[in-house]
Amino acid sequence: MLTYDLEARGGLSLYEYLYRRIRDDILSGALAAGERLPSKRALAEHLRVSVITVEGAYRQLEAEGWVEARPRRGFFTARVDRLPAAEEPAPAAAEEPPRSWRLDLRSGRVDPAFFPAALWARLTRQVLSEGGCLDPVPPQGLPALRQAIARGLRDFKGMAVSPEQIVVGAGAEYLYLLLAQLLGREGTIFALEDPGYPKIRQVYGKWGAVCRPIPLDGQGMDLESLYASRATAAHLSPAHHYPTGIVTPIARRQALLRWAEEVDGVLIEDDYDSEFRFTGRPLPTLQSIDARGRVVYMNTFSQTISPSMRVGFMVLPPRLLARYRRELGFYASTVPALEQQVLARFLGGGEYEQHLSRIRKKYRLRRSAVLERFALCPFAASLTDRGAGLHFLLRLNTREDDEALRRRAEGLGVRLGFLSEYAALPKPAYAHTLVVNYGGLDAERLPEAEALLSEILQA
Repeated sequence: MLTYDLEARGGLSLYEYLYRRIRDDILSGALAAGERLPSKRALAEHLRVSVITVEGAYRQLEAEGWVEARPRRGFFTARVDRLPAAEEPAPAAAEEPPRSWRLDLRSGRVDPAFFPAALWARLTRQVLSEGGCLDPVPPQGLPALRQAIARGLRDFKGMAVSPEQIVVGAGAEYLYLLLAQLLGREGTIFALEDPGYPKIRQVYGKWGAVCRPIPLDGQGMDLESLYASRATAAHLSPAHHYPTGIVTPIARRQALLRWAEEVDGVLIEDDYDSEFRFTGRPLPTLQSIDARGRVVYMNTFSQTISPSMRVGFMVLPPRLLARYRRELGFYASTVPALEQQVLARFLGGGEYEQHLSRIRKKYRLRRSAVLERFALCPFAASLTDRGAGLHFLLRLNTREDDEALRRRAEGLGVRLGFLSEYAALPKPAYAHTLVVNYGGLDAERLPEAEALLSEILQA
């Protein structure tokens, strides 16, 4: 008769404890394969528990395949493999908490004080009160959001696109992954700007795509190198390249479109931070002058609203849209319905334009203050600013290598990003140049920033 000390069950229920003990006996061989278990009533009387308790344990064992019930004969143990005892697993490495920096000029942070919290809360309450925020969302995104995005692209960027061409996704990196799958890992070579945003080549590379770094000249991606790369997809940011700030003029844009037509290729226009142009008129997008459906347009709301929103979108030309729906249409939308509905109202009600106008003015003032202050610093050899975006290049007056400066900065709690870190193919010309992201640097902190950089460069 099976005998177990039920007082040792701790916080387990009686049936759970009994189930575990019998299971362990079967696994260890104490109960042989095919051995008949005591009847439910007999075991209940022996252990002084209810028949329901024993029945619950037997039924769980049967459901998991440890025992089998034979009509009018009872329960018999099943044949199972006896696995070797598991080794004690090594303790998992503790996750390092995010570091708190005294000064962070590397990450593309925006000022959280500029987020329209009160308006966002009001729109969220409206959506919740009206219901429907738990309704299924189409794979390409909520129709109302795609309509609002299409209207904005038409009114402010001169892009005649339909909501059906738009795919909403959880940030730029997710959209890169979709494009890698859409364009294929076999036969497609991706041409990437060098230097450029490292995550682009990381995402494409991890998917298994072949990536070729293409050097930049004063007008953007070098055409001779692009042709020589044998690429059929080029990922570029013609409005305001990150991190150099280069703007691609109309003649080079037209040449890039000719390249795409000649090689039967695709141009992926990453319109990162193009909303922040502080001098001159907004530039037309590459997509808006594309007459042959060669351009995929991409943008996010990371800079204009908040990076933590993780909402981006891409506009597919008709021939790629049909392929996307056929091959990738099974993917569910990766942005929650509530967030999409709130964003749709924010974009469609006129509040977004007011918010954008307001933060442009604030960032223009911040940019002027930062440039004026840094230009006078003894460690500044030169500044490169294109009158757009939330970053600029600061050439340092030093002979120390970038890695030594970076390590010294980290020791003082300062996070710096060097132009050399953005290059796949290092060049001496990239050394001693900081990529200064000033979006999170308010005027009150400028004296502290100057003092810290002076300490790093004079050590």
